[in-house]
Amino acid sequence: MSQVIPDKYRDLFSKRAFANLGTLMPDGRPQVTPVWVDLDGDYIIFNSAKGRQKDKNVRRDPRVSLSIIDPDNPYRHLEIRGRVAEITEHGANENIDKLAKKYLGVDKYPYGQPGEVRVVYKVQPEHTVGMG
Repeated sequence: MSQVIPDKYRDLFSKRAFANLGTLMPDGRPQVTPVWVDLDGDYIIFNSAKGRQKDKNVRRDPRVSLSIIDPDNPYRHLEIRGRVAEITEHGANENIDKLAKKYLGVDKYPYGQPGEVRVVYKVQPEHTVGMG
């Protein structure tokens, strides 16, 4: 059952708020990584490089959880549980540059590695819980 991000928390995606992304390892253990996030309509977007652990995890099991804390009020946060509904390389380099502008204030993502293939992941929210 899909759910939309409540209007009350959509502003978190326009701030420099990091999300903690939880994915599942092959043995079922959780793996959590901080990620930059954005919204695309009702989808949460994050970006990574192909072959990283979170990439492997969501390709195998698309269930994820994200926790976003308001940088202006750490007692205000949003938890999202959902599934990665789309994985694409199309537009991923432009997306990471857009996120670098938001999070770092630079026009071009400065941490790319030679041969790295960027990937965009779209998460369909299925359950949200907010506080504050």
